[in-house]
Amino acid sequence: MSILIKDVLLDGKETSIYIEGNSIAGIEGNSQADETIDGRGMAALPGLINTHSHAAMTLFRGYGDDMKLQQWLEEKIWPIEGKLTEEDVYWGAKLACLEMIKSGTTSFNDMYWHLPGTVRAVEEMGIRAVLSPVFIDLFDEHKRKGVIKEHTKLLNDVKAKGSERIMPALGPHALYTVSKEGLQWCKEFAEKKNLLIHFHLAETEQENKDCVEKNGKRPVEYLEEIGFLCDRIVAAHCNWLNGKDMKILAKHGVNIAHNPASNMKLATGVMPYPEMVKAGLTISLGTDGCASNNSLDMFEEMKFAALLQKSARNDPTAMPAGEAWKMATISGARALGLNAGVIKEGMLADIMLVNLKKVGLAPSHNLISNLVYSANGSCVDTVICNGRILMQERRVESEDEIIQKASEVAMNLAQR
Repeated sequence: MSILIKDVLLDGKETSIYIEGNSIAGIEGNSQADETIDGRGMAALPGLINTHSHAAMTLFRGYGDDMKLQQWLEEKIWPIEGKLTEEDVYWGAKLACLEMIKSGTTSFNDMYWHLPGTVRAVEEMGIRAVLSPVFIDLFDEHKRKGVIKEHTKLLNDVKAKGSERIMPALGPHALYTVSKEGLQWCKEFAEKKNLLIHFHLAETEQENKDCVEKNGKRPVEYLEEIGFLCDRIVAAHCNWLNGKDMKILAKHGVNIAHNPASNMKLATGVMPYPEMVKAGLTISLGTDGCASNNSLDMFEEMKFAALLQKSARNDPTAMPAGEAWKMATISGARALGLNAGVIKEGMLADIMLVNLKKVGLAPSHNLISNLVYSANGSCVDTVICNGRILMQERRVESEDEIIQKASEVAMNLAQR
C-alpha cells in the first residue's frame, strides 16, 4: 500500500510526502501511489506519542471527580475496577483509541488490567501501542508466583502475534504495591525478552516518606540498590525528586513520562522539570487515565505542561512551546524506542495533518506555538499510523458505534 500526500505544508514549505508500506519513502517529487491525499491548507506533523495511559479508564470519565486521592481510589476506582471484565476493557480501550486518533495521537504506552481486551482493541483500531498488564503482588510470595506465571504467558502470547504495532511490556505498578523480588523479576524478564518496563515513580510526597520509613532510603536510591533501574524503564510522574534522585535516574538512562493534567487534578505535586532537564533526563508526555485526567487529548497536555511550569515558577520562559512539542513527539519516540517523532525519509509513517483553517491555528505567526497554546484535537483532519489511514476529514470507521457501546458498558459497570 502506498500513499501520496500532495501539496502539504512541512516545516514551513509546501511539498509532497510519499509513503510506502509502513514508512516514509520520500519527501517531494510526484510519485504515483495507490491513494492520494490532497494536503492543501494543511500541515503535516508527526503523530503525537502518549507515554503514560490506562486506556480503558475512559469508562470512568467523570465517575469520581473532585475527590482526595486516597478517597478517590478506595471509594470509587478500586471497587469498580474489581468488577471489570475483559469485554469491558476491550470497549473502554476501543473508546480510548478512538479519542487518541481523533486528537492526533498515533502511539501510546499503556498499563492496565485484562491485557487481551486492550490488545484486541488496538489491533482493530490500527493505532500503535506498548501494552503492559498490571503487576501487583502486594509483597505476598504466593501471589507473586501466580502473577509471574500469568504475566509470562500473557506477554509471550502478545509477542508471538508478531504485530508491527503492538509491543508487549512489563508493568510493575509501583514501589508500594510490588515487592523487591517482583521488581527484580520484571527487570530480569524485560532484559531476557527485550521489553520495556512501565512504572509509577515518586508520584506523591507520601510515597517518598513511606519508602524512607520502610527501607531507609528514598524510592530512587532504593530502586538503584536492588538493581531495578535501567534504560528500559518509562517512569510516570516523578513529581518528588531531589537532585541526587535525578542524577541516579539519568545515570541509568531512565525515561520520564510527565502527566501534568492528572497531577494537577489530583494535587499530587509539580514535577521539577528544569532541574530534570539540567540533569540530562529525557522527559516525554502522557495523559494518565481518563479517571484522573478526563481527556486523552495530547494538545491539551502540552499546554498544561507548559503553563504549569510557568505558573509554578513564576517564570513565563519556563518550558517554551518548542520544548512541550518535543516532549510529545521526539522524546516520546525515544522513550518507547520508536523510529518516529519527526517526518523524514526512513521514519515510520505515523503522521497527522492539521487543518490550518481552524480558528485555533489562525493566524500562523508560529505554528508550534499555536499547536501548544491554542490548538486542540479538533484541529486534526487526517491521521496515518504505520502507513494506514485511520482518520480522514475527521471521520473514523465505526466511531458512532464505539461511542454508543462504550457508554453502555460504562453505565452497566457502574450499576453492577
